[in-house]
Amino acid sequence: MKRSVLFILFVYLILVKTAPAQTAQRVATDTFSNPLPVKLGDPYILFTQGTYYLYGTGGGADKGFVTYSSKDLVNWQPEGQVYFHDNKNGWSDPKASWGGAYWAPEVYEVKGKFYLVYSAQWKVNPTHEVENFRVGIAVADKPTGPFVDLTDKPIFDPGYPIIDGNVFFDPNGKAYLYYSRACYKHPVESEVADLARQKGWYKEIEESWVYGVELKPDFSGVIGQPVLVLRPPVRLNDRQAEWESRSVTAREVNRRWTEGSVTFKKGNTYYIMYSANHFGGRYYAIGYATSASPLGPFKKAANNPVLQQNVDKGGIVTGTGHNSIAYSPDGKEMFCVYHGRTAKTGEERVVFIDRMQVKNGIITISGPTTSPQNLPSGAPKAGKKP
Repeated sequence: MKRSVLFILFVYLILVKTAPAQTAQRVATDTFSNPLPVKLGDPYILFTQGTYYLYGTGGGADKGFVTYSSKDLVNWQPEGQVYFHDNKNGWSDPKASWGGAYWAPEVYEVKGKFYLVYSAQWKVNPTHEVENFRVGIAVADKPTGPFVDLTDKPIFDPGYPIIDGNVFFDPNGKAYLYYSRACYKHPVESEVADLARQKGWYKEIEESWVYGVELKPDFSGVIGQPVLVLRPPVRLNDRQAEWESRSVTAREVNRRWTEGSVTFKKGNTYYIMYSANHFGGRYYAIGYATSASPLGPFKKAANNPVLQQNVDKGGIVTGTGHNSIAYSPDGKEMFCVYHGRTAKTGEERVVFIDRMQVKNGIITISGPTTSPQNLPSGAPKAGKKP
């Protein structure tokens, strides 16, 4: 009798002890937390044939780009390097500053082909510029490559260094290339520059500006001349001046950035999201502007910035920026995909995804988050087949 009682007691204790663990495990399969375990900057996500592919700067790539795959936007598997600078049409200089500056890859699927848009240092550099960035396009039959440059030169040469190429396919059938003119050797007069001189912070303030230009249907070049789309504010009383000038006013660096743009359309409105401030600092943040035309004029939003560091509010995230957009597996939820840093990751850029809403012409982003949140809608739960 005693043995039976002891056995029943033993089984009871085992069940009680394991129940919380099982509950926690079940809850964990239904949620995820930022940052995701992917070390990339400038993240971009392509969705094709039921699979997501994540591209970005870094990630262990050797002078090129790697990709990761996922079924749910949360759990990512490495797929290896997909672009190598020394392909038969390679036009970049891997020995230039920043290891050739292979930055900000984005991949688009068009008519069964996959096109990689990226920036790097151009090997044609007769004046030996430190920042000789251009944007190139490579093509592959699969999202995992290998990607080969369309030609042995950048897509076009505007006469100044450019980075962060982004392509928007308008419902009207045209495609547009957006890019950021680098700050390099681009000093701009403004009231912020005047303030920096008066305070003795800097002698000049360099700026990067976003341009847009129509893209040829075959990606072989551009049509017409680039149009200035976005730039930092000129006047201090501009409502955007405070947040877009923080790298200067915090004395991080004598530059103001407008970069990392992504364009999309909802209803009759074109939206362009962009990042401002030093990409290596804590104030990197995201804003947006709207227009009735893909090339503007664009009006910056009153609720900018829509994503920024949260350490002032007790959080641990800084350097939030250079975003792209993705949709949940069932297409019902919109996500802002971006990189950031935490107290734990230090200078390493890691990937975040947070829910994003567009309503009545206004963008809001529920982030940056680090606490558990529900998996993207339609995502397969752990242990279940998709």
